[in-house]
Amino acid sequence: MVFLLVNIFTSMQEVHYISPEILDLPIIKGIVDAKKKLELSEEAVRIIKRSKAYLDSKLTDNETPVYGINTGFGSLCDVKISSEKLTHLQENLVLSHACGTGEKVAKPIIRLMLLLKIQSLSYGYSGVQLETVQRLVDFYNNDILPVIYSQGSLGASGDLAPLAHLSLPLLGKGSVYVEDAIVDSEIILKKYHWKPIELQAKEGLALLNGTQFMSAFGVHCLLQSYKLSYLADLIAAISADAFNCSLSPYNPLVHMVRPHRGQVQTAEQIITFLENSEIASSKKNNVQDPYSFRCIPQVHGATKDTISFVAKTIKTEINSVTDNPNIFVGEDLIISGGNFHGQPLALGLDYLGIAMAELGSISERRTYQLISGLRGLPAFLVNNPGLNSGFMIPQYTAASIVSQNKQLASPASIDSIVSSNGQEDHVSMGANSATKCLRIIDNIETILAIELMNASQALAFRSPKKSSPFIESFIASFREVSPFMEEDRLMSDDIQASIHFLKSFSIDDDLLF
Repeated sequence: MVFLLVNIFTSMQEVHYISPEILDLPIIKGIVDAKKKLELSEEAVRIIKRSKAYLDSKLTDNETPVYGINTGFGSLCDVKISSEKLTHLQENLVLSHACGTGEKVAKPIIRLMLLLKIQSLSYGYSGVQLETVQRLVDFYNNDILPVIYSQGSLGASGDLAPLAHLSLPLLGKGSVYVEDAIVDSEIILKKYHWKPIELQAKEGLALLNGTQFMSAFGVHCLLQSYKLSYLADLIAAISADAFNCSLSPYNPLVHMVRPHRGQVQTAEQIITFLENSEIASSKKNNVQDPYSFRCIPQVHGATKDTISFVAKTIKTEINSVTDNPNIFVGEDLIISGGNFHGQPLALGLDYLGIAMAELGSISERRTYQLISGLRGLPAFLVNNPGLNSGFMIPQYTAASIVSQNKQLASPASIDSIVSSNGQEDHVSMGANSATKCLRIIDNIETILAIELMNASQALAFRSPKKSSPFIESFIASFREVSPFMEEDRLMSDDIQASIHFLKSFSIDDDLLF
């Protein structure tokens, strides 16, 4: 499985073959950012057809029960289904499992789910029709996105409920997003002159067994985490200058004797951001800085190392086959296993959530130090404190979000609830890990936006001394959306403007991965 089975092209280009590469985060980011289309490679078409033909041949005049192909599902695995009812069996599976609830999944994550499901089915171990995979490709390329809900998956036996909702439009059931509207799938199929797919043996199970809900959240969370990790370093560097901190904690010699990769990278990054800063190079009266400044390399660095670890897990998962049973044509075997179990993702996403929560925790502490009236800065970073409350309450906001993150960071993967009449007696709860992780990451963006507001305000009080040219340029751009605060104003507007500024801030991929 070393070849990539999805060719990527744009409307301005001929088909671009990227085989034998496998999917990784930079490739996926490139697909998403450029809004590229998908096309199955000739190799993908060949092995999908081969797998389907093999499965059909095994079912011909063969009454041997094979789980999920000619039997019931879950604890009903011992119930044999006659050959003339196999299509009905698979369609019933999709309909009965579409029990999602809660918030609707965001469209960027649905696109990732489609991409990852196409990728997994294209490896030729699932026995699906070519038409089924091609229809998923058509959905992706026309930006027809199934409406999917965030709750309902136990993260084992696959992401059953979310993937059932992903699959409903294949049958002309359920709803889809078309631009900004939600439309019945039946209407869209008629518009494109597509007939509903008649699912054949195993197809419903191949569609529903899988980890693409967790994996798509994982990819999305990681892409956000890489960006926020960079921004956390940059904003921390601004805060360090604003608080008139020493550069000595970032000296390479300190990190040479404890060379965790993330720690070393963070120290180097801070030094780069503060290069040629008048403030940083000035004489300091303070002997030491608080941990939230002095230990930035150690704390931010540990998060970087966690992101790298989780990225390896996600990369393996998105290039894997996670439905069941698996069809091995060369070995003439159909094997029922447990590749749908989301334990690797559950643990990884819990770990990522904890690590990202720490970026917010230390950020809020820097915000608190900046408003405390220390090191020549006015209390709450405003002229005439008392008459003005200044930046008092944004710190409250940050503190409340940090507290929520502590609750969200409690691992979901330590839980399991028996399901399917005891047949599925241990589940990963990885879907809960995934959705919690995204909430934490969204919160981190807000916490960092609040720190940036405080740091930029505090930096102004260091005038006429300047920070580094890079930071001064960055702050000048930020000032266009959040000006220096002379007196109290509606701070919620500034927080929202700061969040939008960070969302829109573009970073080269070379600096992220």
